[in-house]
Amino acid sequence: MKILVIDDEVLITMSLKRALEKRGHAVEVANGGVQGLEAWRRIKPDLVVLDFIMPDMNADQVLAEMGDRGGTKVILMSAYLGEKTVEKPPSLQIELFIKKPFENIFDICDLIEKAAG
Repeated sequence: MKILVIDDEVLITMSLKRALEKRGHAVEVANGGVQGLEAWRRIKPDLVVLDFIMPDMNADQVLAEMGDRGGTKVILMSAYLGEKTVEKPPSLQIELFIKKPFENIFDICDLIEKAAG
């Protein structure tokens, strides 16, 4: 499966990349929303793991720019659990919300693979 991880925290992107590649997935990382959109357009991934709050663009902005995702599934991650991230409108069509920080990267990979189908 082709996976794109978009997060401004390099430790998160690199940890997910290594762990998911060990499971046989092709993984690309982007360290922000602008870079993430460029990568999404270029590689057309099966799944995007997207941080909710980033300095250049938040997840709402990234998803709005993506528009019709052409079958790409999206998983949101965030350390912020306010109203905005808990009560997502159905129009966003996300597969899963993952709370950060997480302790076990392999448990997160299990969640990602399960949500991706």
